[in-house]
Amino acid sequence: MPLPVPVLPEGVDPAWLPPAAFRAVGSRRTLIRGSGPLVETVHGEVAEACRRFGGRVVRDAVPDGAYDLVLCLGGDGLGDEGFAVAREDGTTTVTASGGRGLLHGLFHVVRRGEGAFTGAWAREIHRPTLALRMLDHWDNVAVHPVMGQVERGYAGGSLFWRDGRARREFDRVRAYGRLLAACGINAISVNNVNVHAAEARLLTDRIGEVAEIAEALRPYGIRVHLSVSFAAPITLGGLPTADPLDGAVRDWWTGATRRVYEAIPDFGGYVVKADSEGQPGPFAYGRSHAEGANLLAAALEPFGGTVHWRAFVYDHRQDWRDRTTDRARAAYDHFVSLDGEFVGNAVLQVKHGPMDFQVREPVSPLIGAMSRTRLAVELQATQEYTGQQRHVCWLGPMWSEVLRFPPGHGLSVGELALGGLVAVSNAGDDPFWTGHPLAQANLYAFGRLAWRPDAEPRAVLDEWIGLSFPDAPPQVADGLHAVLDGSWRTYEKYTAPLGVGFMVQPGHHYGPSVDGYEYSPWGTYHFADRDGIGVDRSVATGTGYAGQYAKPWAELYESPATCPDELLLFFHHVPYGHVLKSGKTVIQHIYDTHFEGVEEVEEARAYGEITAYLAVHRDAEDAACHTLSYVEGISFARRAHAPAHFGVGLRDTVCPPSGVYAAFNRYAELTGAVPRKEIHAYPFNGHEGGDAVQVRRQLDWLRTVLDEPCDAGRGSG
Repeated sequence: MPLPVPVLPEGVDPAWLPPAAFRAVGSRRTLIRGSGPLVETVHGEVAEACRRFGGRVVRDAVPDGAYDLVLCLGGDGLGDEGFAVAREDGTTTVTASGGRGLLHGLFHVVRRGEGAFTGAWAREIHRPTLALRMLDHWDNVAVHPVMGQVERGYAGGSLFWRDGRARREFDRVRAYGRLLAACGINAISVNNVNVHAAEARLLTDRIGEVAEIAEALRPYGIRVHLSVSFAAPITLGGLPTADPLDGAVRDWWTGATRRVYEAIPDFGGYVVKADSEGQPGPFAYGRSHAEGANLLAAALEPFGGTVHWRAFVYDHRQDWRDRTTDRARAAYDHFVSLDGEFVGNAVLQVKHGPMDFQVREPVSPLIGAMSRTRLAVELQATQEYTGQQRHVCWLGPMWSEVLRFPPGHGLSVGELALGGLVAVSNAGDDPFWTGHPLAQANLYAFGRLAWRPDAEPRAVLDEWIGLSFPDAPPQVADGLHAVLDGSWRTYEKYTAPLGVGFMVQPGHHYGPSVDGYEYSPWGTYHFADRDGIGVDRSVATGTGYAGQYAKPWAELYESPATCPDELLLFFHHVPYGHVLKSGKTVIQHIYDTHFEGVEEVEEARAYGEITAYLAVHRDAEDAACHTLSYVEGISFARRAHAPAHFGVGLRDTVCPPSGVYAAFNRYAELTGAVPRKEIHAYPFNGHEGGDAVQVRRQLDWLRTVLDEPCDAGRGSG
């Protein structure tokens, strides 16, 4: 019996699976062969597409050439999630060894659209590079007094929990699982890694609520994981200790885990944050993190489960005056000596950078230093430090750089992440899933890069645009690409260039604050003083962090002369007059990039407004593009060449100062002219600007212009 496609609640966006994305499949004749729960999911998807677009679907007939698409179980050697696809004699054939593979094969055909049914092509084999591709939801069961329902969440509330209770909105949860499966994600952890009292009970008397979520996600091949507290034997079991070498503690975890699997037979495993930012861990008993992780791994092993043990361990009560203690060193210092001590189903989950998901960090040296340990690499899709889904900041290029980076042994990060790729989810109960509709591109990109870490990110972006807006005219698709493609580097320019990091307000991490974390205990410093800026992490004179890397990176990062400019202030304290490889000084670069970033935002503003509008009004492309063709202030400014006098109120909300400065800076750039131009700013005024003062300045300026020769300001032609 085909499984019906989940029905979205009224007003909820279909994201990258709008009905029109299935037009190519739904308008054709399809044969499905095989049996099993996920085959019924495949059947339901094709049947719904055919109902909409007039095609036909048949089960278990002979593939006699009468079908445009054949989806068949039976391929050998493809693994549970792999599939093969070929086109011959007018038929596209997808074969898979398992139901998950067949589902991935169907979504592959959907992504190719009409291209899946054109011409002939030889058999292609597609397998995920990484077996585990997981989202960590930092969702609280009960609303936290500081962090709210979702810690670092910018997309409304939790999909799973509300005010201490399970939401039980399973159609929405199943629709979420469908979106995740369509981009390659196969696992989620349903609660916050900072496990509070309500979340802790999900392991025991509330495991039935987790089982309901697992049941809703199972038809799309998504396995559920659970964040647990290391102190659970004490807080839930009444034991006097959580010592990982204590026999009663081992027995407690064994029993608790057995009951989890009785409720959820395909349960994925545990996620643990221990000895970090106040969370309990094995240090309290003089034990190592390997001993703590192996305790839980032993309880999970009979059932095929895995423990993901986070390496985010550091001193969060640091004295800012102490320049020898370096938070960037912490993960390496804590864990590298334990290489080889973690058992096979214990995965060390390492943040991609040594700090905390900054707009620019080097790749963590720990990733290249644990050759005898299964590692998972952790990214952050929720935009905690990258604009919080209010700013457009597409992270695909950043993640691609990380995944392609070779930290040691000739292997890339994507090849070393044998324990999987994990991202902190950016999804919530918002009608657009991710707060801003364009932030969906980050969630999609994570899934596709987790499936294939060496994928070209811009091709992934175009894939998302094609699926999400299948009927968009070329100018809209190009506009979306233009807005998103360079947005990460643009955001870096106007927030934290040169790897400086943590230029945010404390606590909520939104908005600029140069000294917000400078005198805090969190180890998040830039050490700017009258002489220079940056953290000296060299071996010769600094904290020694650069020496944690293998060659050639240790040598490259050691000296300001060889360190890449984009990471200079992460690795070195340099004078403001230090000359970068671009020929600019550090202070000039910081000044210029902030203005460049704002100008780039202004250039994209027309695109951004139209794409945000069309993300909501998906049928209004033609009218919107027609209107857009008439107005775009910066475009006019670039083509002008007469002398010009500008005035700007820095508190103007009608004509934002960023736009005025962008027009001023780009004035006449397409004409070849070098016109006379001036600008006056009024820091305490809004749209009225300088008012009478500005009028007087304009008249005085105009008098001098009129006294000049009549060809003044024109170029040579």
